[in-house]
Amino acid sequence: MSTPTETVAARHRAAGGRRPLGVVPTALLLIGALYCVFPVIWVLIAATKSPGELFSTSTLSFGTGFLDNVTDLFAYRDGVFWLWAGNTLLYAGGGALLSTAVSAISGYTLAKYRFPGRGLIFNLLIGGILVPAVVLAIPQYLLFSKIGLADTYWAVLLPQILHPYSIYLARIYAAAAVPDSLLEAGRIDGAGEWRLMSRVAMPLMVPGMVTIFLFQFVAIWNNFLLPFIMLGDDGKFPLTVGLFTLLASGANQPALYNLILTGAFLSLLPLIALFLTMQRYWRTDLSSGAVK
Repeated sequence: MSTPTETVAARHRAAGGRRPLGVVPTALLLIGALYCVFPVIWVLIAATKSPGELFSTSTLSFGTGFLDNVTDLFAYRDGVFWLWAGNTLLYAGGGALLSTAVSAISGYTLAKYRFPGRGLIFNLLIGGILVPAVVLAIPQYLLFSKIGLADTYWAVLLPQILHPYSIYLARIYAAAAVPDSLLEAGRIDGAGEWRLMSRVAMPLMVPGMVTIFLFQFVAIWNNFLLPFIMLGDDGKFPLTVGLFTLLASGANQPALYNLILTGAFLSLLPLIALFLTMQRYWRTDLSSGAVK
C-alpha cells in the first residue's frame, strides 16, 4: 500500500509526463499570435524611418524620422489626413452604434417573441451571413445612385446598419442571457414590453452588445470596397480609401510611402485604444446588469 507522499509524487510524475503535449498548442498559439502581430510591428518600425532610411536600412531596424513623418502627414494637402480620420470615425462610430441598436432590438425580438414568419426571417438571416459583401457592393451602388444618395455619407452609413451576423449574434445572446421567467415576472408586475426590453433585457445584453459594437466598428473602420465604390469626392473618403489614393500617387512620388506607412500606423491606434477601454464591459456573467 502506497503512502500519501508516494501517491502525490506519482501524480506529479504523471502530470509531468503530460506536459510536453500541452507545449504544442501553446507553440501554435504563439506562432499564430506572431503571424498576426508581425505586420503591425513592421508598420510601426517602417513609420519611424525617413525616406532615405526606408529602402536602405534593415527591415526590423528603427529609423529616426518618425516625428518628421507625422509632421509631413498632418501638413499634407492642408491636413486632409484629419478630414479622412474624422470621416472614418463618423462611418465607424455612427454605423456601429446604429447597427448595435438595430441588432440588439431585432435579436431580442426574434429570441423572445413568437410570431408568424419568425423561422423564415431567421433562415433569411442565416442566408444573408453566407453572402459575401463584395457581391452586394455593385447592386447597392446602383440602388443608391438611383435614389440620389451616391457620393454621400449616407451611401456608406446605411448599408452598415443592417448586418445579418450581428442580428444572429444578438439573437443567440438574448436567448441565453435573458431568462423568460424574469420577463414573466416583469409582466406580472405590470411592466410593458418596451419597459421590459429597455430596463431588463438590454442591461443583461450589454456584453453581447459590446461584442457587436466592437466587431462592427472594426469592420467599418477597415472597410475599403464600399466607400471606394460609393464615393467620388475625396473630402468624404475614409482613411482606407484616402491612404489608397496616396499609395496610387506614390509611384510618381516615392516620398509619399513614408506618409502612407505613418498614416497606416496612426489609423491602428484608435482600434487598440477602443479594445483596451471597452474590454472591461466584456463580462462573462450572464446575470449582471438589470438583475442587480
